[in-house]
Amino acid sequence: MTATIIIPKNADPNSEQKSHPKLENIPEIHPEPKPEKVISLEEFLVKPADRMEWVDGNLLEKTGMTFKHSLAQSKLARFWGNYKESSGQGGEVLTEILCRTNKQGRRPDVAYITPELLPESGNFTAFSQSFPLIAEVASPEDSGEDLFAKGQEYLESGCLEVWLLFPEARLIFVNAGQRWRLFNADEVVNTQSVLAGFSVAVSELLA
Repeated sequence: MTATIIIPKNADPNSEQKSHPKLENIPEIHPEPKPEKVISLEEFLVKPADRMEWVDGNLLEKTGMTFKHSLAQSKLARFWGNYKESSGQGGEVLTEILCRTNKQGRRPDVAYITPELLPESGNFTAFSQSFPLIAEVASPEDSGEDLFAKGQEYLESGCLEVWLLFPEARLIFVNAGQRWRLFNADEVVNTQSVLAGFSVAVSELLA
């Protein structure tokens, strides 16, 4: 059956077209995200968020930890901890505890603090400078350039010795304030200036 449309004589011939306007693509309107509250480094150090670092005014979560990263971190913390006890040097070995550098608020993967620098209260939320001995473990998301820059940042902020561990490549770099020394998988890495006398085979640490 055919439908017949009757248009009155006096009707505007374009009225039907006007009653059905052509649809145009109208862009969707999304509300702008509310900016996150910017806090100062001082505010962050007083009440830091878990697993967060303060970097150039931004809060960055530490992510990218893999099995090899976690294993190297826990092994080194255990080895340093056992040695500081057996050698009688004392102090404490810490993991991911906040410290203040000259620029940022960082959470080193592993850090050693000497007895002389331990606060009398035995407790703190953030250390006022870099720890004397610090280790960072590279994750797949880390760039080598950024990691070395972070190590230099520690050294410029009171740290005496930095270890950079690369589990995938089975390499360790150590800097005691002068230059980076490379230790390969078939070598033994040792402390240069802090926690004197400690050594461990790279293959054992990064197995």
